[in-house]
Amino acid sequence: MKLSKFKYELSPEKIALHPADNRDESRLMVLNRANRTIEHRLFKDVLDYFDDKDVFVFNDTKVFPARLYGNKEKTGAEIEVFLLRELNREQRLWDVLVDPARKIRIGNKLYFGDDDLLVAEVIDNTTSRGRTLRFLFDGPYDEFKDTLYSLGETPLPKFINRQVQPEDKDRYQTIFAKHEGAVAAPTAGLHFSRELLKRLEIKGVDFAYITLHVGLGNFRSVDVEDLTKHKMDSEQIWIRDEACNMVNSAKESKRNVCAVGTTVMRTLESSVSTQGFLKPFEGWTNKFIFPPYEFSVANSMITNFHLPYSTLLMMVAAFGGYDFVMEAYHSAIKENYRFGTYGDAMLII
Repeated sequence: MKLSKFKYELSPEKIALHPADNRDESRLMVLNRANRTIEHRLFKDVLDYFDDKDVFVFNDTKVFPARLYGNKEKTGAEIEVFLLRELNREQRLWDVLVDPARKIRIGNKLYFGDDDLLVAEVIDNTTSRGRTLRFLFDGPYDEFKDTLYSLGETPLPKFINRQVQPEDKDRYQTIFAKHEGAVAAPTAGLHFSRELLKRLEIKGVDFAYITLHVGLGNFRSVDVEDLTKHKMDSEQIWIRDEACNMVNSAKESKRNVCAVGTTVMRTLESSVSTQGFLKPFEGWTNKFIFPPYEFSVANSMITNFHLPYSTLLMMVAAFGGYDFVMEAYHSAIKENYRFGTYGDAMLII
C-alpha cells in the first residue's frame, strides 16, 4: 500500500474550525460493510446501532494545556514551546518542541508570563526541533504545575487555523477525560454528551476505558511512499484488567465491541492474545495500522473524517476497506461533511 493512495482533494473550508453547538449533534455517516451501504444520520442516532451487552471502548486520556509562548533572553524573540511530556518531576525537566528551532541553543534561557513568572533553561538538543527544558522554579511541585498550566493554552492542531477561545478548554476534552498526559484529544470521543452516555447505559451498553496519551505523531506527515517504511512515534498506553474482562466477555458472547477512535483501535491491537482476546498491558506502542490488516478485537469503530495522507485515514481504510472508505470520503465532500478534529463522525459496522 502506497502513500499516494491516500490523496484526495480537501478544500480548507471543509475543515471544521469550531465544534458543533451540542456534542452529540454533529453529523454521522454510517458505513455498513456487509451491505456496502452509506447512511446519513446525526451522531446521537448511534444509539440505534447497539444493544444490551455491547461494549464501547473509550480512551480516557486527558489533554493538558501544552502550548506556551515565551521570549528568549537578551533578544526578546518570541518562541513557541510545545510541552510533550514530563521527564523528571523533581528536576522539573520536560521534553518539548520549540519554534523557531534554529534560534534556540543549549544554555539559552526562556521567559514566560508577565514579569517573567517562569524561567526555563535549555539543557539538551534531542532532535532538530526537540529540546529538553529545565524549569527554574523553587516552590513546591503543585505550585510549579499550576503556574506552568496557567501559562499554557489548549493545544489545538495547527490545521484549526484560528486563535484559541475559552470554549476550547472544555470542548477539546472528552467528558470522561481522567488520566492527564495527552497533547491532542482523542477526537471520536468528543461527540459523546452526558445525555447520550446515559441513554446508551439505559439501553444496556457497557463502557470500557483504556488510556493512550495522544502525541503529536498523529499529525506528523508520512514522508515515504512505501508505508512499510514509516515509523510511528511511540505513545504510552494502559489496558487494565477491568477493560479486558469487559471486552473479552462481549467477544465470547458474540456482542459488538466498538472502538471509539483510532487511538482506542491502536491500543486494542497492541495487546492481543493468539486467540484474539485483549490482554492487560502497561507500556508503549508504536503500532502502525494500514491496509491490508486483520483486526482482532473490535468489530465496529467510530472515527472522525481525517486529512489526506494521514496515518489515521490509513487505519480507517484498513478497517472499513480501502475502496469503500475512499468512496465514503468522496461522498462526505459532496454532502458537505465537516472534516478534522472538530468535524463530523463516521460509524463503521
